[in-house]
Amino acid sequence: MKDKKILNWFDNNIYLIIIGFLIGLLGLYQPILAAIGAVLLGYLIFYNIKNLRRKEKEFEKYIEGLADEFESATKHAIFNMPFPLVILDGNGIITWYNTPFLKMMGEIDLLNQKISSLIPELNTDDILKENDTKPLDIKYGEKNYKVYPNLVDTKKTTTSDNMIVMLYWVDNTSFVNLEKKYTDERLVVALAYVDNYDDVKNSTPEVNRPLIMAEIDKNINSYFAKYHGIVRKYENDKYLIIMENSGFVNIESKKFDILDQMRELNLGNTIPITLSMGVGANGNNPSEAYQKARAAIDVGLGRGGDQAVVQVGSQLSFYGGKTKAIEKRNKVKARVIGYALRQLIDQADKVFVMGHKNPDMDSFGAGIGVLRAIKDRDKEGYLILRGENPSIKNIYEKMGKEQPELLEQILTPEEALEVANDNSLMIVVDNHKPSFTEEPELLNIINKVVVIDHHRRGVEFIKDPVLTYLEPYASSTCELVTEVLFYMNDRINLTKFEAEALLAGITVDTKNFSFQTGVRTFEAASTLKRAGADTTVVRQLFRDDFNTFIYKAEVIKSSKIIFDKIALGRLERKMDDSLLIAAQAANELLNINGVEASFVMTYVNNKIHISGRSLGNISAQLILERLGGGGHLTSAGTQVDSIYMDEVENMLKDTIDKYLKEGEEE
Repeated sequence: MKDKKILNWFDNNIYLIIIGFLIGLLGLYQPILAAIGAVLLGYLIFYNIKNLRRKEKEFEKYIEGLADEFESATKHAIFNMPFPLVILDGNGIITWYNTPFLKMMGEIDLLNQKISSLIPELNTDDILKENDTKPLDIKYGEKNYKVYPNLVDTKKTTTSDNMIVMLYWVDNTSFVNLEKKYTDERLVVALAYVDNYDDVKNSTPEVNRPLIMAEIDKNINSYFAKYHGIVRKYENDKYLIIMENSGFVNIESKKFDILDQMRELNLGNTIPITLSMGVGANGNNPSEAYQKARAAIDVGLGRGGDQAVVQVGSQLSFYGGKTKAIEKRNKVKARVIGYALRQLIDQADKVFVMGHKNPDMDSFGAGIGVLRAIKDRDKEGYLILRGENPSIKNIYEKMGKEQPELLEQILTPEEALEVANDNSLMIVVDNHKPSFTEEPELLNIINKVVVIDHHRRGVEFIKDPVLTYLEPYASSTCELVTEVLFYMNDRINLTKFEAEALLAGITVDTKNFSFQTGVRTFEAASTLKRAGADTTVVRQLFRDDFNTFIYKAEVIKSSKIIFDKIALGRLERKMDDSLLIAAQAANELLNINGVEASFVMTYVNNKIHISGRSLGNISAQLILERLGGGGHLTSAGTQVDSIYMDEVENMLKDTIDKYLKEGEEE
């Protein structure tokens, strides 16, 4: 910096330096003339210095005048600003405001008042703490404002006492109203299906059939007409509905009460009418909204019907679904699935069968049944299993004794990854969630995937399966597999062990044919009985060892009753068969008089697993689905990513409480 000043001085006074140099040379030859020149040079230097000082003073006066003008202009701009402005100290106290802000607040005494007491949603502490100057959306009175904060540091130290906050209020009401109008008028597409149209029709006396069909149409049309929607019936049991988003929001706020209204219709029909709806909202265009509605109705039907599914973006919301899925007596679908599955197996080089993690009797038995179908088509079939667990220990040992050749068809996920290719077929049983499979990576390698499951469909689902047999009314996947086997060949070629494995799966999921059991369940059981299944042998597969029995008793003894009708138990021991004990304890707790649902928590792999069971009045599925799980109305489970059982228990209690309160409101 010092060198730069020297160079600047040198540049400005170069002519004086040259004159001085010349006078010095002249002094060597003409001293008198040099002396005169030196006097003149001194005068020039004096004049130059004086002139520089005069210019500096003039410049200072100009700057001072400019500052005064700028300060005056600033004050004038602030005082006459067309939009509200308020200045706060570091504690959020109003120290100054302009006239528009006074008018906005209703001309009350504002000085020295805390801004948060006047406008509760405005918190200056957050602005100062985060040093956040992002605009805020504030509604005051009938108007909406975009508030722009500006922080000013009055001293060098950056403490809240030294900061002042300037808030500029820009009226944003017209934009907010325009945005609301745009949102309210967005197109929403909905599809409504009468789940049990044929059953209702057949259960109604012939003289009343036209009345009940007309009443269904009338109720659906009049309901959506109230919300300015239009309804077009394109099949006997299918309706297309188009409405504005404002109408849809009102319907959603009432939790799709049309589902209850339809169920209460009674004109001689002995079966309640159930409706399923799929709603596509927030689509970029009508086509996209329709595609979302199609996807949503598929999910609703896959969950058993009698519910509304709303898709906004990629988010799904569920309403209803608290009733048991109605059994379908028509076996046409089973026959079609059997024929299609036979063709897919014939076209594949290798066929893999995969259940869910920690497989139970239903998953394992269904896998054994599908292996029989593959063998009957003379194809290579493999069951993917990470290893035995307490739930399948007895049947696994039985397989080793009675049909040891099946052990050669069992592969670990790592072995399956090595032999799988593009021309393989994957059949997923007793599960439809990729993350719950034994090896999710296999679903990325094998393009053709078949899903056979009896659980209500969740948000997560295997992407683009070539064949889906998802029937929530069924008691178990083993029931579905038994029906498919019946239609795949002229006769069932099941061995005694295979028949007993399938029957064991049905038995465990129906709790000895007492839950989720329909006519087709007994038909499947009779088919397996004819194939050689021994019910006494199957019963022995569920016998527990002494320790398991004791630990289960401990869970039951330490359980407590919450909300007067729900049993809550905890298995705090970490052991290999904790899942089995928790599930069995949950089943046993339902035998207590007055208990309608039970939940048992236990530790599994640094997570807490919850087994839920219900008698049917309370949906175990809807409760545990909110914690990331799923299952059936009467049987469900989930795993919570926590190791603190007290924390998970509180989460479960809160979820149950919300579920029960929603039921009371309905």
